[in-house]
Amino acid sequence: MELKNVIAKRSNKTIYKSNDKCVKVFSTDFKHSDILNEALNHQRAVETGLLVPEILDVGVVDGDKWGIVTEYVEGKTLQELIKENPDKFDEYLEKFVDLQLEIHSKKSPLLNKLKDKMARKIAETSFDATTRYELNMRLDSMPKHNKVCHGDFKPSNIIVNDNGWYVIDWSHATQGNASADVARTYLLFMLNDGEEVANKYLNLFCKKSDTAKQYVLKWLPIVAASQSVKAIERERDFLTKWVDVVEYE
Repeated sequence: MELKNVIAKRSNKTIYKSNDKCVKVFSTDFKHSDILNEALNHQRAVETGLLVPEILDVGVVDGDKWGIVTEYVEGKTLQELIKENPDKFDEYLEKFVDLQLEIHSKKSPLLNKLKDKMARKIAETSFDATTRYELNMRLDSMPKHNKVCHGDFKPSNIIVNDNGWYVIDWSHATQGNASADVARTYLLFMLNDGEEVANKYLNLFCKKSDTAKQYVLKWLPIVAASQSVKAIERERDFLTKWVDVVEYE
């Protein structure tokens, strides 16, 4: 297959359109086990009945590089639509929240556990032992659920066309407490769109799901610590501030 038409690029992966296929090619230092896990997460998402592009192949796609091949879904990302139609933001946000609630209504018993993933991320952070201890204690105290959580639910991971809203990029998917997933989306809005948009999202989600805002916010130090592992310099001070709201006894 030809890999010339680049549609997105990240630090360790490049996404191409090749005829009717979407090809995500990973850098050579990307662990094959992580690629296979992402493909497995993606297929499990497909099997929940959600609108997710069909997975077609996994393996070597470009010399010594591995990739994941899915069907190519025509359309625009929700992020693009919001940029083009700012007057429709409230309408888009309603549908965005409804779609996240639909994801949380699904079950996929073989997905990795959210709490296990968060514990691993906390261990990988650069925070001191006292902070890591408090984060783990907070994580242990949170109720255990088994809802499908996307883990990176944001407008750029939704493709909209006449058939509906497709959800892509399931690499961070787990099963667990939906409020952790909401806290992460809230954090992403805070990082990329600012406090006003983030609060608008959180207020709408809590209203639609009848969830206490305080309950969601209890997850923020944990998801902020998890995000800090990416070591994005521009995010460091902001994330540290959120992790520092941990209450010491």
